[in-house]
Amino acid sequence: MRKPEVNMRSRAAIFLVTSLLAAPLEAGDAPPVLRVTGTIAGGVVEFDLETLRDLPQTTLETSTVVTDGRHRFTGFLMRDLLHKVEARGDTVTATALNDYVVEIPVSDFRDYDVIVAYAMDGKQLERADKGPLWIVYPRDDHSELQDIRFDYRWVWHLSGLDIR
Repeated sequence: MRKPEVNMRSRAAIFLVTSLLAAPLEAGDAPPVLRVTGTIAGGVVEFDLETLRDLPQTTLETSTVVTDGRHRFTGFLMRDLLHKVEARGDTVTATALNDYVVEIPVSDFRDYDVIVAYAMDGKQLERADKGPLWIVYPRDDHSELQDIRFDYRWVWHLSGLDIR
């Protein structure tokens, strides 16, 4: 059996594709992990993880209904993100990578220190385990947050927010 010939144009294309795949991402070239839409300044804003880490960082120690014990979550306050995008509205529709969707009243973010976590117990949240972003409520600090209505609002694999 004869090998197919590869002409110079094909070799150049193969080189270009393999070079691009092997090249590290430059700062600012990271893929977006969160898309924010709706009644915000600009209509649509996409954030990479590095940009989200530039928001004021906070930590929260709390238990969850899907993990054992208390954990230390690191991230940013949801209200800081909403302020950054100049959000106007009463409801945030949060969407996960697995297409889970839930509506969350904006009042939750005013009334409680709800964070969008990118790390748990000092380790970056990975896509294989609730990451890269997870909406986390301070459930141990407020007895009313230990209600199933709030448990549904803990969106892991968070990928989108739509403000209305």
